[in-house]
Amino acid sequence: MTATLHTTASPAAPPDGPQSRRLGRRGRRGRRTHGALAGWLYATPTTLFVLLLFVLPLVLVLQMSGSDWPLLSGNQGVNFPENYSDAISNRFFMDSVVFTLKYTVLTTIILLALSLGLALIVQESSRWKGLLRTSFLIPSALGLASASLLFYVIYSPIAGPFADLMTSWGFTFLGTPDGALWSTIFLIVWRYAGFYMLLMLVGLQGIPEDVYEAARIDGASRWQTFRDVTLPLLKPTLALTTVLCVTGSLLAFEQFYILTKGGPDNSTITVVQLIYSVAFQGPNDLGVAGALSVIVLLALVVINIAQIRAFGRKVED
Repeated sequence: MTATLHTTASPAAPPDGPQSRRLGRRGRRGRRTHGALAGWLYATPTTLFVLLLFVLPLVLVLQMSGSDWPLLSGNQGVNFPENYSDAISNRFFMDSVVFTLKYTVLTTIILLALSLGLALIVQESSRWKGLLRTSFLIPSALGLASASLLFYVIYSPIAGPFADLMTSWGFTFLGTPDGALWSTIFLIVWRYAGFYMLLMLVGLQGIPEDVYEAARIDGASRWQTFRDVTLPLLKPTLALTTVLCVTGSLLAFEQFYILTKGGPDNSTITVVQLIYSVAFQGPNDLGVAGALSVIVLLALVVINIAQIRAFGRKVED
């Protein structure tokens, strides 16, 4: 019997010629195109969000700031220099700028100091850390408008819990310029201290324990450790919280609109309140209100750039 051997020939490899190289390039281009298309699809929702809620309103405000634009009549033509001169010459402009800066400085100093102190308390506490962190953070879950309405009732000389005390002592929380300012600052500190405490706590937990151990070995006291170790290493977090606090304070609106309505005697008008008043309550001039908005935007950009550069130099040092 003769055995028959069957052999299976392996498929020949494709020739490494010009055609195969073209096919390889097409495949790579196809993969790159597919990756780029997927990236654009992922970025589309965010792009639309930015365009609809930032770019288009900014373009509209810029157009308004250079136009004669009454609230109920629409665009009536170009009014470029006059809108800005009318904005600056508004009788409440300088008062609102001074008050906003005063409020910003006081709020920023108090919030940063208090939030850092709360963060240190939470970090040092081992038994009550969770309870303290939750207690300090709870007010941050309440909206600013809701918190302002809550404090409006608390400060009320008629329905508030301190109504009898205020009547017998003859004072009101919101009845004087200084009282209205400090009452509003107390509201903001109560509302935001927990949020900034959380940011500070993240920064504190990012400091290596080895650094503190080295300071203890060198015989540094708690104050020296805080001054020479904690604060220098916490500067990036301090920079972030300062920028956020300053920006939020310069744009203050809800708390003063609900609590004081700019009073008493127009002593608590912020720049954003002035914009709202010019647009919807007083002359109903969207052109002047747009000019004020552009001025505020430019001021915010300049202030934030100055803060970032100042803190950047300190961090590098």
